[in-house]
Amino acid sequence: MLMNISSLKEQAKKLKAHTLTVYFAARDPDMPILVRLLAIMVAAYALSPIDLIPDFIPVIGYLDDLIIIPIGLALVIRFTPPKVMESAQLKAAQAAEKPVSYSAAVFCLIIWVIILYFFMRWLFLAYNT
Repeated sequence: MLMNISSLKEQAKKLKAHTLTVYFAARDPDMPILVRLLAIMVAAYALSPIDLIPDFIPVIGYLDDLIIIPIGLALVIRFTPPKVMESAQLKAAQAAEKPVSYSAAVFCLIIWVIILYFFMRWLFLAYNT
């Protein structure tokens, strides 16, 4: 069982690396427009917290993540020019090495909470008048 968990973690790291590569490839001006659109859709779906099938549905919930994202990544990687792919892989490797800033994450979270507070306040006032 321990072997399976470490294998899953390794697969998740590879999936994250491929998603970053596709993201950087989509931003390259030499990328063909149709492949760029596919890359944007795949990266957005992979990074989005919203799924086609919610994850709380047993088995089927994770099935879309296990099928849609790898197929999309494979298609983008297959149709991306080699020069663009090499450049995107280098950028993704550099981005993965950068340290995570927890203070920046807390700052962004505070900003979102403030925005949510004012939105809820506005909504409450608009509803009660």
